[in-house]
Amino acid sequence: MANFSSIEEAQAFFREDHFATDNGMQLDELSETHSVCSLTLTDRHRNANGGIMGGAIFTLADLAFASLSNNIHRPTVAQQVSINYIGAPKGERLIARATLRKSGRSSTIINVDVTDDTGRDVAQFTGTGFKL
Repeated sequence: MANFSSIEEAQAFFREDHFATDNGMQLDELSETHSVCSLTLTDRHRNANGGIMGGAIFTLADLAFASLSNNIHRPTVAQQVSINYIGAPKGERLIARATLRKSGRSSTIINVDVTDDTGRDVAQFTGTGFKL
């Protein structure tokens, strides 16, 4: 059973995740098995070489992970996460799609695929959440 009764309730909850939301990230979809978050890219997301900061990509993936894991069981915190950067984004938006792999008694495992709005693979994130 989901912890949030609606997407609006979840969006209000995650508006308190100021680092992500102050940098333009938003929760677009949420169910018991997946979530989708997105970010419209601006100059503030670029590094000194002109590329998108790895931290911006990571934070978007982390928001998708957090929204899904906390919809399954609240509160859940990250126990271990990893990210592989696959390719530089070429589009104007990033989309992070989180998918539940396993929900156990005390932990969850969630995969997050990050793409840009052209369909280009940008990163793959895997997170283990610990249910408090």
